Amino acid sequence: MALDQSFVGRAYPPTAPYEVGREKIREFAEAIGDPNPAYTEPDAARALGHPDVIAPPTFVFSLTYRAAGQVVDDPQLGLDYSRVVHRDQRFVYSRPVRAGDRLSVTTSIDEVKTLAGNDIVDIRGDVHDAAGEHVVTAHTKIVSRAPEEN
Repeated sequence: MALDQSFVGRAYPPTAPYEVGREKIREFAEAIGDPNPAYTEPDAARALGHPDVIAPPTFVFSLTYRAAGQVVDDPQLGLDYSRVVHRDQRFVYSRPVRAGDRLSVTTSIDEVKTLAGNDIVDIRGDVHDAAGEHVVTAHTKIVSRAPEEN
């Protein structure tokens, strides 16, 4: 069954603030195998003009993914998550994520469409710091595959 087009533009409440820690950034950089010293050494980050270590660009995915759960779990939308695959992800930054940031994500639905029986949902996660300044927007596209016909 096709998803309700009236959900386009729906926004969900902001998430509770997440405080970005140096150790979390270091662990993430190690996990993805990125040795950039700006991710682990405050002096290296300051030499690049940052007040503290910065996070790799995909670090914010863990926050925006959790926030997108508000869309996925919305019973009114009716998305069959058991059939969902992650199709696309991109980030648009105003500035890097930094250690010490307290970030909140406001999630909204940019597009809902059905193509060949597959439901496609574009989810936008706008990430702001404690001062309300935009840090990054995550664009996530998920597809709920059409049920197989017997």
